[in-house]
Amino acid sequence: MIEHIEIEGFKSLRKVSLDLGAFNLFIGANASGKTNFFDALRVLQGIGYGFTIDEIFNGKPKGAASEAWDPIRGGSANAATVDNTGLSGAEIRFAVRANDYGVPGPELRYAISMTPNPPAVAHESLFSGETTVFDTSQWGLNYPQPALALDRRRLPEITQEQQIKMWGLRADTLAKMRSFCKVLSDVQLLNPQPTVLRGYSTAATARRMGEHGENFATLVKRIMSSEGAPEAYTSWLKGLTPAEFDEVKTLEGAMQDYVFALRKNVKDFPASVLSDGTLRFAALVAAFFQPELPHLLLIEEIENGIHPSRLQVLLELLKSQSGHPLPQTFATTHSPLVLAWLDEADYKTTFLCRKNEETGETTITPLAQVPRFVELARNQHASDLFAEGWMESAL
Repeated sequence: MIEHIEIEGFKSLRKVSLDLGAFNLFIGANASGKTNFFDALRVLQGIGYGFTIDEIFNGKPKGAASEAWDPIRGGSANAATVDNTGLSGAEIRFAVRANDYGVPGPELRYAISMTPNPPAVAHESLFSGETTVFDTSQWGLNYPQPALALDRRRLPEITQEQQIKMWGLRADTLAKMRSFCKVLSDVQLLNPQPTVLRGYSTAATARRMGEHGENFATLVKRIMSSEGAPEAYTSWLKGLTPAEFDEVKTLEGAMQDYVFALRKNVKDFPASVLSDGTLRFAALVAAFFQPELPHLLLIEEIENGIHPSRLQVLLELLKSQSGHPLPQTFATTHSPLVLAWLDEADYKTTFLCRKNEETGETTITPLAQVPRFVELARNQHASDLFAEGWMESAL
């Protein structure tokens, strides 16, 4: 789980520092910087995968041992913050504090400075509690770039004796690096598409859905055969969808493939006749019952296809199912109604994104730190404050 993140010089995020929770909601107008923040998480994901800075920003074709990597929007040419004179910054900096629930021990703190043109690492450091795992300022000019990438590409091939001789890296150091890579790289971006969800799943088994809902039906089939999961999955789905049904089903096709369906009065209704909203609900709920939960789950515009009367249940799903211990959820919304169902405790990790029209800089502020917001929200709906534009004017 990422507990704290700092971003400097990346796109419109000139300087951002956020304390994060299990469920993190980002609100704001179009082009206010919400997607830029998600792009920043993708940069960290690429670092965790072991890609070079050039590959992260500009893309990477499919290799023998890795999938293709789509470039960060705009590539390296548009990665750095541009000031009001039109000049871009020289370096981009990220700092992250995180814990890997699967590896006991102190929190990990990682920092990296990079140059987008040419794409390269300027400096990297990793700390475990008060212990320095590595700090490239101590390695001279010829250190591996980047060190976290080296972990995925070279370290498994190098003996411990060679590691100590070449870079002073010990076995416990490698474990810390791999643990941190796991936290950063294990990201699932979920944007379910009805056309994909209506299709047959050809995979024999699935531990996780694809970005647009690939293998959805196979995943549901597995959920419905797991101990305890069918009841919980069905209960959430009944709360979210206005369609009345008795049972969740998967229907087998002619090619040993499967399609999602709902049963009502012994009649099956396959995905092809279900509404877009019902299918999206089913996919969002399934994401929290995947056998292989991601460390980070990213969902944009959670209100898409959701009837306003169901937003409260959706928000309850996202809040209650995040962080047990996985996944840590990041979501965006344009809907003022979502804010109506937030508790005061949620204001610490509900972030208002606002772009300065003169400088183009994005500020990201927790609602708990928006002047007078908490006081006013106790007597007035937070959704009204958002819809009326009061929040932007308060900053």
